[in-house]
Amino acid sequence: MVEFKFIDYGTDFGTRDMGKKLREKLLPLINNLNGNEKVVLDFTGVNVVSNSFADECIAKLLLEMPLSELKRRTTFRGLNPLAERSVLVALQRRYKVLST
Repeated sequence: MVEFKFIDYGTDFGTRDMGKKLREKLLPLINNLNGNEKVVLDFTGVNVVSNSFADECIAKLLLEMPLSELKRRTTFRGLNPLAERSVLVALQRRYKVLST
């Protein structure tokens, strides 16, 4: 497992700009995995994840790979309930847009 610790970049994530910056760091990690390895998206210690950040950082990964591949290559850790909701909503919205 490869760990990506969001706490290394802050505790509050609210902007698309930061989302894009972190997605650009995540994508090579995901693309360079070996076999059944996963990238652990570790949100331990993070307080705020806005919908726009979650869309830009996580959900836009669906522009690079199908949902099934994203699920196979990543897993989440340490999301608080509000942050988890933001990520789920962003993924659902992005998936819906891409599926129509």
